[in-house]
Amino acid sequence: MSTFKTVMRRILNLPEPRSDAAKVKAKGKKGEASLPGSPPAGQPSPAPQAPAGLQQWTDAAARLQGQTPSSQPAPGAATGAGAGTGAVATEGRDLPWQLEDENSGTKFLVKAGRGALWAVVGLAAITGIRSWFWAPEPPKAPVQVSSGPTYPVQEAQAVAARFARSYLSWDESDPKARAEALARDMAKGIDTAAGWNQKGHQEVLAAQPGAVTEEKDKRARVRVDVLVKASGTDGSPKTVDKPKDDKSKDKKDDPKKDDKAAKDDKGDGRDSRSADGPRWVGLEIPVVQTSGRILVSGQPGMVGVPTDGTSAPALNTKSTDLDFSEKTRGVAEEFFTKYATGEAESVAAPGASVAPLPPGVNLGGLRNWSVDEGSGTDRIGTATVTWLTGGAELEETYRVKLTRVASAKAERWQVSEVHGGMSS
Repeated sequence: MSTFKTVMRRILNLPEPRSDAAKVKAKGKKGEASLPGSPPAGQPSPAPQAPAGLQQWTDAAARLQGQTPSSQPAPGAATGAGAGTGAVATEGRDLPWQLEDENSGTKFLVKAGRGALWAVVGLAAITGIRSWFWAPEPPKAPVQVSSGPTYPVQEAQAVAARFARSYLSWDESDPKARAEALARDMAKGIDTAAGWNQKGHQEVLAAQPGAVTEEKDKRARVRVDVLVKASGTDGSPKTVDKPKDDKSKDKKDDPKKDDKAAKDDKGDGRDSRSADGPRWVGLEIPVVQTSGRILVSGQPGMVGVPTDGTSAPALNTKSTDLDFSEKTRGVAEEFFTKYATGEAESVAAPGASVAPLPPGVNLGGLRNWSVDEGSGTDRIGTATVTWLTGGAELEETYRVKLTRVASAKAERWQVSEVHGGMSS
């Protein structure tokens, strides 16, 4: 412990305590007594040793005296020297510590230690002492809140579907009803009677809203597919048969007039396709969000409806367990027979909930049944079934889940789930 105190005192350049200085002086006196020129016992002891600055000169004088024992110092000189030494010693005794010279290495160590100590203090002030012993908690990741659509899609679809019904329904005997229906969803200031010549009769059977495309300034465009049925006309002008002139019988047909008539028929823009019966019409409707409402901001436009779909990626087919498929075919036939009569739960697995089919549907037959390769208590199979309904026969595909039901006496496989369509 005393060594640590001495090292810290040297680093901080602090004076030694008085007790330590006295010990150092005592050691110095013992050293003087052992010198060759020290006075014998009985004679008065010389004055206390001078400070460190003059000690080297005192030691040099003592060595010279030891080399020449016959020579005696002059009384005056001795007295002067003694007086001088005593005065310096007396001055040294007044100091609370002992003065010592430091060599260059000691000074460098003191300065280096002092700089290191101040560096530690500065580091503690910057980082905080607490962080040395307790690691700071890691920063928490910001909570990401999933924001919904920026546009009220459902409200826009509802308004657009209602507007499409009103827009594509008309009756020349009551044009006012159409104008009043359109006014409910159109912005103020738009002429609800514009765009229709107040002729014809058409009704809407169904309206299916589709995609909502958001645009700038709280505006959007809504796609609506509408099933309409016109009353025996496609809107083209009616043709009136003209009475034939008897004189025309005698005239020959003019080939130039026939060519001109053929060209007119090609360029009149009429569609030769039949428009009888219900048909789907696409409608894109501009809407705007204002004053907390969704309103139609202008006239819509009819667009085409796809007549066929694009190709879909092929399904990942799995290998078939032929033995297990043959073993459970009777289970599938029994289930679909009861499924048509509304009694599917009587043959389903315990705890399964299978809603019955509506009346008027009868089982035509189980065309195909296959179970995927696998193991365990649950297996997945595919069934191709024909139904007799509405005077027609329909072929449909189902994915069926079989579950093994075991009891103390036996075990069997039963249907626990059934889903229409081949989705996986």
